[in-house]
Amino acid sequence: MDARKTEHLENELDAFAHWYVTPDPSYAGHFLTLTLFAEFPDTVRVARNMTAAFLRGAGVDDVVDDARLVVSELVGNVVNHAVPDRCLALPSSARRVDVTFKMWPKWLFIGVADEDSTPPVLPVGEAFSPGLMGELSEAVLPDTGRGLLIVQRLAVAVWWTPGDQGGKTVWCRFDLDGETTDRPD
Repeated sequence: MDARKTEHLENELDAFAHWYVTPDPSYAGHFLTLTLFAEFPDTVRVARNMTAAFLRGAGVDDVVDDARLVVSELVGNVVNHAVPDRCLALPSSARRVDVTFKMWPKWLFIGVADEDSTPPVLPVGEAFSPGLMGELSEAVLPDTGRGLLIVQRLAVAVWWTPGDQGGKTVWCRFDLDGETTDRPD
């Protein structure tokens, strides 16, 4: 394994270790969790605006636009597609959406949790050759998965985790130090 791939693997493992730990207030990180409700007409806008406010307050203006778009897509997916698990659905209740931000000096983790255990369908690879994309009309692009494709293009990593009591969280990571955004060949 060459040095660049080894360094990339070390950075990925370091990032995973920071994502996995429970935030400790004594660390040099910034943490925020928002609870929103899918039935509120401005849920996506509120999530997008709170994302910008949190990131600007934490001093990471360079990822604000990308993070806002990612949060819009992930929260929009919950609003438009999530159906609560039977054990989490209550009559006459709103669908809960939790948006979590965990920021360390080198990484920003964003998680959007919902009450639907159905795994997201993360796009794998390109639907078409990049050389053909310029000539194809939008009509032949897939009808679903565009939002997650946008998330995959903007974030360094995208994954999901099942909830302990049901539901799931879709996570993504942005690298803030500028050194780990290059993926090995």
